[in-house]
Amino acid sequence: MIHAICRRLTGNEADALDATQEALLAIVKGLPRYDGRAKFSTWAYRVATNACLDERRRRKRRPGPVEDDAADRPEPTAALDDQVSQQLEVDDALARLPEEYRAAVVLRALVGMDYADIASTLGIPPGPVRSRLARGRRALARLLGNPDHPTERPTPQP
Repeated sequence: MIHAICRRLTGNEADALDATQEALLAIVKGLPRYDGRAKFSTWAYRVATNACLDERRRRKRRPGPVEDDAADRPEPTAALDDQVSQQLEVDDALARLPEEYRAAVVLRALVGMDYADIASTLGIPPGPVRSRLARGRRALARLLGNPDHPTERPTPQP
């Protein structure tokens, strides 16, 4: 689950592997400081989320052009299963979400955390979690071609 979170939050495999490694090391080193106030999984996901945010900050400071991970992915073809094709589209859309929305959406959708656990993991009050989830879901729907208003949606052809 740590790697899955890192993959979704960083947006590419190389950074996800780096962030996963950093998160796992931080979890092991931090075990003596774990105080049990939150569930262990919540604490571990917070460590992983912080490692991902740190990795993204490091990526921004790297010299040279930043390559889009979507360019490395094969284009969906008829040979690809529909589920794989849809997952690639979701991954690309998630990568384009602002960090604060992406973190909340990933922790809710991928990990199944409740609002209180997401708030604890991100270190924010529960109110902003709700708004970040709503805005993140709305932005994700738009990126996936599902407009907000039913009148904007194309009508299905019989």
